[in-house]
Amino acid sequence: MQYRGKLGVPLLAALLTGAALAPVTAMAAQAELRLGAAAADIGNLDPHFASSTSDRTLVAWIYGGLVRFAPGSTDPATIEGDLAESWEATNNNLVWTFKLRSGVQWQHGYGEVTADDVVFSLQKAADPKRSAFSTDYAAFKSVEAVDPHTVRITLANQVPSLLGLLTNYAGGFIISKKAYEERGEGFTRNPVGFGPFQFESIEPGVAVHFTAHKKYFRGSPKIEKVTYRFLNAAAGRDLAFTSGEIDVSAGTTDQRWLQRMKAMPGAVIDIFDPAELTVLHINRNQKPFDDIRVRQAVAYALAPAQIAQFRGPEFTRVAKSVIPSNNLGLNPEPGLPQHNLEKAKALLAEAGFPNGLTVKMISSQLPSYATTDQLLQAQLAKAGIKLELQPAEHSTWHQMIRKDLSPLVDYGAARFPVADTYLTQFYYSKSGIGEPGQVTNFSHCSVADKQIEAARTETDPKKQIERWQEAQKLIVADVCGVPITETAQVWIRKDKLDWGFELKGSMSLGPLLTEQAHFKD
Repeated sequence: MQYRGKLGVPLLAALLTGAALAPVTAMAAQAELRLGAAAADIGNLDPHFASSTSDRTLVAWIYGGLVRFAPGSTDPATIEGDLAESWEATNNNLVWTFKLRSGVQWQHGYGEVTADDVVFSLQKAADPKRSAFSTDYAAFKSVEAVDPHTVRITLANQVPSLLGLLTNYAGGFIISKKAYEERGEGFTRNPVGFGPFQFESIEPGVAVHFTAHKKYFRGSPKIEKVTYRFLNAAAGRDLAFTSGEIDVSAGTTDQRWLQRMKAMPGAVIDIFDPAELTVLHINRNQKPFDDIRVRQAVAYALAPAQIAQFRGPEFTRVAKSVIPSNNLGLNPEPGLPQHNLEKAKALLAEAGFPNGLTVKMISSQLPSYATTDQLLQAQLAKAGIKLELQPAEHSTWHQMIRKDLSPLVDYGAARFPVADTYLTQFYYSKSGIGEPGQVTNFSHCSVADKQIEAARTETDPKKQIERWQEAQKLIVADVCGVPITETAQVWIRKDKLDWGFELKGSMSLGPLLTEQAHFKD
């Protein structure tokens, strides 16, 4: 969905920012892209640990995978070769062989990408000590380099989508073995990939700088420099965009912002998938939430429809289940409780809290999270649940919630659109915080382990979906979390900027920057 107009840059703003208006400067600006991020700093540019929205956006520019989603799409049907030029599988889909392109070059002069790099990367992605996505690769029995340009993957059992695990997303990114071993811990903030843009430098709290990877195998990017500025405050991003200091900005999922920006001349608003599912995860191991009646009270106290309407129907819809609605295996009617304040109060009283209770919750300062948390706070208060919000910078918040420091976690996420991925990462006991395979199971949910595991090896597609749907019912009944809304990605850009493709979706949760991006004359 796009909205178009014509951008006018005020003369005073141009003078105050030192922006000259001469044609020669305008031409020079065509080679540099400036973006404004809704973040205070970078977190981790090792792609196997990149979990925040901002980090995911950046690693997708730096790295590639064996295969990739076609630019502008999140549809698994569009998956195409990236580093791999071809592949084949045995009849039982347990052994896969990938032929790699010859001559693909690493950034910063690290030489050619080989099968050894692929083996190293996928083994790292499957290692819980070196990856946040290791559970996704539990079925990997072996990854072997047959020769410098051939990789063989053997599975212990069938998986819902092997290609999905090998895309330019999460654990599927390929990294330079040599660079990783040379740079050690420094790799997280000084990465090397084979993607279209290479990392140059970080100004902590200010910006990340990139340059074009001139030897990118699809061709040298048309954009030569990229500056990714940290502008955590929405007002600051809006001012920077309207004054011409940045060309692209993370939008605000607020209908008032949308209406204001739709009226701005010379701007294009990109609203694209995947819609991030926001769930209020409830830690079943911490009092008073070890009592299911208290968890149920929270669920009945919340009114997702009101939140969706407030946020804006153009990019927000009510969640249907505990997994995103675009996932294969969705149960559209898992038995979600309907808003009922009286029932919420009665459950609290039955659990021993007739006068309500007070709960502390760590809240991300990222604007979209902060707004949702304030809405949750207001709704819970009506049922007698006082939510004390403790704001934290977004990257710090990510670290804190992964230490079980908050009994309630408002978390928005999109994953590869097959039910297994989301169910495994958020509701599988082995993904629980503190477990060796820790991912994002903040609730310590375990009620659907049997169904999640069985679905992975189920060869009948119909039965596999039935198991996923049963898992969702169990998770909802146990109130491991309360699904709230699904919110699309929203960015605004100058109309002279062309991504090089129609931006309908991006698994990196931000605009995918490829060699095709350019400024129109």
